[in-house]
Amino acid sequence: MLSIELRRLRRIAIAIAAAALGACLPAAAHDFWLQPQTYRPLPQASTALTLQVGHGRDRQRSAIALRRIVSFEAIGADGRRTDLRERLHPGAQDDGSFALPVGCYVLALQTDAGAQSHLPAIRFNDYLRAEGLTPALRHRLDNARMDAEGSESYSRRTKAIVQVGQAGACARDWLARPVGMPLEIVLDSDPYAQPRPARLSARVIYQGRPLAGALVKLTHLQDDAAPADAQRSDAAGRADFRMPAQGDWLLNVIWTRPLPASAETEYETVFSSLSFGFADAVR
Repeated sequence: MLSIELRRLRRIAIAIAAAALGACLPAAAHDFWLQPQTYRPLPQASTALTLQVGHGRDRQRSAIALRRIVSFEAIGADGRRTDLRERLHPGAQDDGSFALPVGCYVLALQTDAGAQSHLPAIRFNDYLRAEGLTPALRHRLDNARMDAEGSESYSRRTKAIVQVGQAGACARDWLARPVGMPLEIVLDSDPYAQPRPARLSARVIYQGRPLAGALVKLTHLQDDAAPADAQRSDAAGRADFRMPAQGDWLLNVIWTRPLPASAETEYETVFSSLSFGFADAVR
């Protein structure tokens, strides 16, 4: 009888510790994205941007160090890439800027995988369930580790679609082409087309192939306490949403894979996002 009571008290203590840890540490699952001052800048105008993380009350400027950002570039519809990393200065009034000629561009930023997250079993398992990370859950179940601390090394990959000047619609086949990230979201419909499509069709690409079973979330960044919609990607990696009418929006997805036993952490996780917006150009 005593041992049962001790086990019950131990479970309560673990739950309290997990809650306390969650209150003092940023959750690894927090989304990360590029937030331009406008998604419709004027040609060659210096346009500020910030690096954002979290949603609702937890939303804030990211504290990521410049040394962890391995690339930041603008990719034009013709495939030409412009290196913008020198225009980043995290922690200043803004985190960076860009100035581009007329056209449609994907701004693409990637970090290294040097960040780590270590969480108690309860909190880690809840995170895996909430984000739909079935490979890690299956791995933990198969290896009897559901009661063990969870750890991951993670990187962030983010894109933003900007339309500079009166360039007309972005080419749909261009938006559907991956830019070379290990995990990324591409679009089969152009949100800037006129007339605007009724549906926003997105695909998840992981290590060069369509990814099925990933949880893709669509969030309105002006009302971001919770996603507006969430869909599981199908066998073709596709998730389909109603096309937003106005405001700034974020698509995000997370995926993970088990690491060898010799690694510092159990899993390698990639956070990926794609933002776009319908605000007017800066005047």
